[in-house]
Amino acid sequence: MTNLAMPHGGALVSALVDAERAEVLREQSLSFKSWTLNRRQLCDLECIMNGAFSPLTGYMARNDYDAVVNDARLADGTVWPVPLVLDVRGPFAEDVEIGDRVALRDGEGFMLAVLTVTDKWRADKTHEAACVYGTTDPSHPGVDILLEQTGDVYLGGTLEGVQLPAHYEFGNLWFSPAEIRAQFARNGWNRILAFQTSRPIHRVHRDVIVAAAREHALHILLHPVVGVSKPGDLHEHGRIHCYQAVFNRFPAHMTQLALLPLAMRMAGPRESLLHGIVHQNFGCSHFIVGPDDGSPPGFENGRRFYGEYEAQTFLDRHRDAIDIEPVFVERHAFSERRQAFMPVSRAGSDVLDISETELRTLMMKGEEVPAWVSFPEVLDKLSQVYPRRNRQGFTLFFTGLSGSGKSTLSRIIYAKLVEDGRRPVTLLDGDIVRQNLSSELGFSREHRNLNIRRIGFVANEITRNGGVAICAPIAPYRDTRRAVRELIEEHGAFIEIYVSTPLEICEARDRKGLYAKARKGIIPEFTGVSDPYDVPENPEMVIDTSDISPMEAVQQVLLYLLKEGYIDYRD
Repeated sequence: MTNLAMPHGGALVSALVDAERAEVLREQSLSFKSWTLNRRQLCDLECIMNGAFSPLTGYMARNDYDAVVNDARLADGTVWPVPLVLDVRGPFAEDVEIGDRVALRDGEGFMLAVLTVTDKWRADKTHEAACVYGTTDPSHPGVDILLEQTGDVYLGGTLEGVQLPAHYEFGNLWFSPAEIRAQFARNGWNRILAFQTSRPIHRVHRDVIVAAAREHALHILLHPVVGVSKPGDLHEHGRIHCYQAVFNRFPAHMTQLALLPLAMRMAGPRESLLHGIVHQNFGCSHFIVGPDDGSPPGFENGRRFYGEYEAQTFLDRHRDAIDIEPVFVERHAFSERRQAFMPVSRAGSDVLDISETELRTLMMKGEEVPAWVSFPEVLDKLSQVYPRRNRQGFTLFFTGLSGSGKSTLSRIIYAKLVEDGRRPVTLLDGDIVRQNLSSELGFSREHRNLNIRRIGFVANEITRNGGVAICAPIAPYRDTRRAVRELIEEHGAFIEIYVSTPLEICEARDRKGLYAKARKGIIPEFTGVSDPYDVPENPEMVIDTSDISPMEAVQQVLLYLLKEGYIDYRD
């Protein structure tokens, strides 16, 4: 472990060991238990090892975890807003014991660190959600990740970092806290304003950042998240290209761009406090806190889990406990009369605003983006990742009960789009996928989720390469469908079509006799009989095939694709 001086207080702690110790751990690693980290866990580990999560040097013990969950402080009273533990599941969770040494590996099998387990417990994730997120509502994406995707067994313990995760892309933009602080020192910077975002920087962001830096006499660190960001965010590669494009719009020799491998929790006020601590560890003296800071997506459309300025109020209460100054920013909008961005409290009624979703829709429909929204160079980069809908890949995801008609509709749609001939089209029917991709899986909830995620992975690869993927699984669980949507929407469009044919109609059509076997208990956990079907909340289309022919239903889909611009009339 190494401690480095911090210009703004405390000690910057790195969990990386020296080269000699790292080599010893590699030699011993065959005797260790092994755990492969997911993307979220990789981000957490990197931030612990490189000092971004100072003063943490490992995963929290049970007493620290309890204190953080209940009071946003470690057991010793140090302010810390979110739990940092290693969550595990399955046979590994049953086998691992206190005192074990665990090799923590990336997806390619490289050992990044060794964990010595000091604590193991089964989490009360509902209580954690209520305290950290302020809600147990699974429609909150952070809560959904916690309740549905996070392991039930938590491990705490000390870490010995062997090597940081490799970043082969945009290598000149990756800095550890120690590296960026050394660069600040070389440049003579000691008053630095951090701005964190997971979205492209447009005109309003640039104006707000520069105005805050000017008011407080600060240099600027643009510190975008490229770890695990919010659902619906542009893929990180596209975002980085946008950050590079907009960089010259900031004051020359007074702005630095660095990438942050953070896994966002979207925990509202507590998330915002975490950002402040991380920026402090990167050597910044100030950081911008906007309205809805740390919130999950949806607040632009009035769907809020936190009050608009709740994060600012929370940070104001904790500002004496951190060694970085929050700079509170009001919501801004574009004043037509003044031809400038103004705080909404002073802008009057002639204001214009646009959400990232609305901007993306304009671009994909080929409509003109108003000049006040963004910079030409940023829009040029966005046009490469948001092409017009008739040129981008998309996934048609039919979901519904067995016998609802989704397979028939998907096959006819497949035939129509193949006849059109302007895009490669692939049919991923549920039964076909089961036979060729998931033949070893059963029908437990875990295996059904795994099957849908496999379908989603294949559909995403097709979509990102400009093709059309047509999927027709039952997909009964809302959280799994949402995970597939989030994956695919990074690269194209996800069009969910709920085939809502009632159960009694589906059962009457049952040519395979599946419902009859399920009623007799021969087929356990059968969707609609002995296992639930979560009705989609906001599908793009709802089709009931009870009283219409398959061809009529198909025409509804084709007309939707035409209306939304995914297919065009021939020239």
